[in-house]
Amino acid sequence: MSDGIKNYRKMVEQPWGRMFYDLIFRQLDIPEDKKLKILDFGAGFCITADHYAGAHDVTALEPDEEMRSLRVSSNTYTLIDKGIDHLATMDDDSFDLVICHNVLEYAGDKESILEQLVRVTKPGGRISIVKHNLYGRVMASAVLADDPGTALSLLNSEEENSMFGKREVYSNEWLADHLEGKTDLESIYAIRTFFGLSSNNDIKYTDDWYSSMLELETRTYGIEEYRKVAFFNHLIFKKNPV
Repeated sequence: MSDGIKNYRKMVEQPWGRMFYDLIFRQLDIPEDKKLKILDFGAGFCITADHYAGAHDVTALEPDEEMRSLRVSSNTYTLIDKGIDHLATMDDDSFDLVICHNVLEYAGDKESILEQLVRVTKPGGRISIVKHNLYGRVMASAVLADDPGTALSLLNSEEENSMFGKREVYSNEWLADHLEGKTDLESIYAIRTFFGLSSNNDIKYTDDWYSSMLELETRTYGIEEYRKVAFFNHLIFKKNPV
């Protein structure tokens, strides 16, 4: 197993990793009184899939064997070790919620994946897409990493190297344009506006820091100015009725 995958798995257990998911769960705000059919496409370590499987019928698609071997499985969900090819075989209008978090940056054919994600979503269902935000990455490189050279490189190119290969950052406008006519854009949220800009990790293990930072991120994640500089953006679309 690669060190990159193991280190990434350890990172999501840290306070700054857990907060990423806590914010997503707040933003989606899914009630537990109605059982939903949920698809998590590119489920990674299945943290999101496992969270929702406590109250809902969840299917997770994850083709990477290393990530599957480190998955969270405290609840019962269906795990399929395939990706876009299997997605294309799934029935139309199958899921109340389709999740695609930090996946499209690494995909060669984003348009085809988006088409399939919309197709398998029920009319009136939602599609949740979390994506890297270019300006947030520039901010983090310049401030957190003290690396203005990388920040300048990011400004000059939408591609960068990562542990998962080439990462191509795309704009919210590009995404909205490709889903226009099939969905309505319900919400855009910020994720990791503040908590990833400090290198003082010791304080992040205190309850006071976590609760206050989570509240700060929550109170600002819907404000446009903060969305523009957040490390991630979370876009939620609603599929148009037939």
